[in-house]
Amino acid sequence: MLILALDSTAVVGSAALCRDDKPLAHFTLKNGNTHSETLLPMVKALFDVTGLTVDDVDLFACSAGPGSFTGVRIGVATVKGLAFGKDKCVLGVSALEAMARAQLPHRGLIVPAMDARRSEVYTAVFRAEGNSLTRLMPDTAMPAASLEEWLKSNAAGEEILAVGDGVPVLKKTFTETVLTVAPAAIAEQHAVGVALAALAAYREGARGTDRDLAPIYLRLPQAERERLATAKQSQ
Repeated sequence: MLILALDSTAVVGSAALCRDDKPLAHFTLKNGNTHSETLLPMVKALFDVTGLTVDDVDLFACSAGPGSFTGVRIGVATVKGLAFGKDKCVLGVSALEAMARAQLPHRGLIVPAMDARRSEVYTAVFRAEGNSLTRLMPDTAMPAASLEEWLKSNAAGEEILAVGDGVPVLKKTFTETVLTVAPAAIAEQHAVGVALAALAAYREGARGTDRDLAPIYLRLPQAERERLATAKQSQ
């Protein structure tokens, strides 16, 4: 199965072509350009270097969230456009699960964290047993201090591998929990992880189309939160 996977949920933009769980080619950029400028050129480059075409793709996948509201929308819209009219499977996956799967094989807890600002993170907790991944916490937006309390209550003494651009928030906030930080090369969002998460979902029976694909938001956009706060203060 040929999988085209994209991730644009954070500052990093990434695109990959995988044959089942084997990467054929992948590109990752973190150069300050917007994802609307870089995703399609990366996709074109993938097909150019592999000699494949978009018509060869069996499964289109993207990180559907959580993450940057703009980045999530760009990734979803790009995959919708690429898959439109092709009658192929299209799946959106959790950006957090994708980051965790990119660490496999591994044994122990994996805690992906994305910086959600104001000392909060988008996070989840997974247990890895070699190439097997079990979710222990749903994708959640929460204060970093609350995540440490959860870990102290549910995973005291266990080795914790932390990944994602929210790791500095965790390290700044955590007072007792020791974290092992993933190497920089695989520490942030990566489209190969998206492909692995989509393949796992497909093998478990997930199916979707370009019409089904939608962003996953764990909280309201900042502008909407500020509007509601202002309205509440004026009451």
